[in-house]
Amino acid sequence: MAKQNKIPKYDDQSIVMLKGAERVRLRPAVIFGSDGLDGCEHSFFEILSNSVDEAREKYGDEIITTVFLDGSLQVEDHGRGVPLGFNEAEGRYNWELIYCELYAGGKYSNNDEDAAYKYSLGLNGLGACATQYSSEWFDVSSYDGANVSSMHFEKGEPAGEFTTRPIERRDIRHGTIQRWKPDREVFTDTAIPRDYFEQTLKTQSAANAGIKFVLKYETAPNVFDEEIFYYESGIRDYIKEIAGEDTLTAPVYWSFETSGRDREDMADYKLKGEFVWCASAKVSALRYFHNSSWLEHGGSPDDAVKRAFVYGVDKRLRAAGKYNKNESKIKFTDIEDCLVFISNSFSTQTSYENQTKKSITNTFIADAMTQFFKEQLEFYFLENPADGDRFLNQVLINKRSREKAETTRIDVKKALATSNDITGRVEKFVACRSKDPERRELYIVEGDSAMGSCKLGRNAEFQAIIPVRGKTLNCLKSTYDKIFKNDIIVDLLRVIGCGVEIAEKKVKGDVSPFDLSALRWSKIIICTDADEDGFQIRTLLLTMFYRLLPTLINEGRVYIAETPLYEITCRDEIFFAYDEVEKAQILEKLGSKKYTLQRSKGLGENDPDMMWKTTMNPETRRLIRVSRADAEATDRIFDTLLGDNLAARKEFIFTYGSLYADEADV
Repeated sequence: MAKQNKIPKYDDQSIVMLKGAERVRLRPAVIFGSDGLDGCEHSFFEILSNSVDEAREKYGDEIITTVFLDGSLQVEDHGRGVPLGFNEAEGRYNWELIYCELYAGGKYSNNDEDAAYKYSLGLNGLGACATQYSSEWFDVSSYDGANVSSMHFEKGEPAGEFTTRPIERRDIRHGTIQRWKPDREVFTDTAIPRDYFEQTLKTQSAANAGIKFVLKYETAPNVFDEEIFYYESGIRDYIKEIAGEDTLTAPVYWSFETSGRDREDMADYKLKGEFVWCASAKVSALRYFHNSSWLEHGGSPDDAVKRAFVYGVDKRLRAAGKYNKNESKIKFTDIEDCLVFISNSFSTQTSYENQTKKSITNTFIADAMTQFFKEQLEFYFLENPADGDRFLNQVLINKRSREKAETTRIDVKKALATSNDITGRVEKFVACRSKDPERRELYIVEGDSAMGSCKLGRNAEFQAIIPVRGKTLNCLKSTYDKIFKNDIIVDLLRVIGCGVEIAEKKVKGDVSPFDLSALRWSKIIICTDADEDGFQIRTLLLTMFYRLLPTLINEGRVYIAETPLYEITCRDEIFFAYDEVEKAQILEKLGSKKYTLQRSKGLGENDPDMMWKTTMNPETRRLIRVSRADAEATDRIFDTLLGDNLAARKEFIFTYGSLYADEADV
């Protein structure tokens, strides 16, 4: 009888409900956005957020974060103290509601006139509980000026008794101290790097003018480094740090306060904001904060900036007659490339995209900011004609550069367009018979004469040849526009066949998408004479690969064919020496035998048999695989000798110049 496959059981008893700490410990990503390091970092931010909310309500002006050697974290503030006592309305203790119940908190009525919090970062009543649930252990102590209340948790569960005791007179204080250790059973990684704390506290200090954020970082038992993050004027100080002193325009500060609703049938809520911006030819940055949370993904404020600035700048460009005839309209990317803008807004109701609070979606906020920015930009251009002109001119420079790059990209795609049959489209390219890219080899040779010798000396089954005609372009110093107008470079790229790699920001989009699988060759072999001209051509070609095709170097596809320096003839036998050491060894072996010694002829003068033996026969040739280190060294020396690094060139000449000077000149 055939064996029956067992059908998995799925019935009324298969449904399971997670309870208590399991709701977070088994699915931390639901609350924190990740079960990895990002999630662990966000759990810290949830606790910090509550202290920030207290300080924003003017309860305390200092928040202290301590990172201990054992991986535990502590946040201490000087606020009103988190209520932990008995809650008569709920019939339970607040320590249980706040730290053991999701969706329990004091920030659900922020829009009420008598609300404990107006513009709070905390919102959903999730953060404190979720962080406690995801901790190996968690301690909280709350000081209300008369008593200190404390509770201890382990693995998301209460451990020990809730205690309240009077504060001794010398220790009278207000505030909350929370210390916990993120649990590796919950997060895959809990080793939060120091720079995360530094960056987080720095941005919080920028968004919260006048509040001091202190970081204490334990480097040895009971030894702490201490850093202080403080901006007296908040974002007005922060923009000076980001943009520097050398800006196109002076920083502009705007602020507003209004109210409105996201939908006609919903209640009004309050919105206020402060904004600072300037134009820069060197720096571009967009920073959005809402209720002190850094909106990494923007949302409503970002939408408003894009709409308003495109509208306002385009309107002013037209009014000032700065567009050329039939010129297309600017895009936001043209503005963004020279814009430093910081938005710091607050609302009594906020629709965050999710619990990680990295984007907001309020339609009223987007519309109100858009209208405000449009009005302010119109005033700005009228009241600041000189700064306004510098801003507008830079936007046009960015626009025209972008359009030129896009035109170049289209031209380059056409230039590098390839098909399986490129023999007739690339001048003097000599193909091979094999269609197997894992076998085929491409020789890049020096000039037409060398191509003749190589063509006759090669194995036509798998070896193809392309000559370098004339002086190869210096790709290190050339612009992309110039590079892709150079016939030699374009022909080489066509034959190689895998596109190009360009990471520089000034070239927008894909020039011609790089695809290693489209490479036609197992080996690309640079073959030049062993003289100064040959070395220069080799260096120029390596620079091309380093700048346009670095992956081919990293993948070990680029080689240099060593060519003999000397020919030593003894009777009917010819020996080839590739350097002085080899020459000495050969002469020593020949002993007293008669021989003739001569410098090896150029590749173009070699007979086909010699080319096959010395340069093209896989059994006897010598190839040097080019490594990334080789390419980087080539790039450095090329930059020194032919680039714009004048100081390095002077030092090189001073150090090594005598080695290259003619004896008659010494």
